[in-house]
Amino acid sequence: MKYILGTKKEMTQMFRVDGVTEPVTLVQALPVEISLIRTVQKDGYEAVQVRQGRVRREFRIMGGAISAIEGVLGDTLNVAQFLEGQKVTVSGISKGKGFQGGVKRHGFHGASKTHGVKHAHRQPGSIGAGGVQRVLKGQRMAGRMGSDRVTTKGVRVVKVYPEKNLIALKGGIPGSRGSLVEIRG
Repeated sequence: MKYILGTKKEMTQMFRVDGVTEPVTLVQALPVEISLIRTVQKDGYEAVQVRQGRVRREFRIMGGAISAIEGVLGDTLNVAQFLEGQKVTVSGISKGKGFQGGVKRHGFHGASKTHGVKHAHRQPGSIGAGGVQRVLKGQRMAGRMGSDRVTTKGVRVVKVYPEKNLIALKGGIPGSRGSLVEIRG
């Protein structure tokens, strides 16, 4: 299992060999240290805990692959473990968008522009049945949007710069500039 924590730097473009431009996001990888290895005998499951400063993340190892990680406690992970062309999974906190209505937040269509509609074009409409005498939990309404953990799968690694500990990923990834992202391979 390949894993790294990094900060989102910026978006730019790179040229392929055939001259086509590709949008890429540059991620500055942070020096991540393996701080704990969990085993089935001791903890009941297999996982590896990594840390970078005060930030700790734990990810599970499936299929008994923990034996390949034994003896590397305290080692530092960097971007050299990722290969160009490899598909990775990227997780981060999405940009906060503040208080948004039902149309933007949940994709409600709103009411028609005419045919008896007056001043209610973007209102949510009915929020439940009358006989229940309450609003059911989970009803989609206006509220704060964004600042959620978002995972993007199948992101291609375009270029790896081990000397700068920098990695270029194809397209956009969740989060704003400077936000913490996890890259799993």
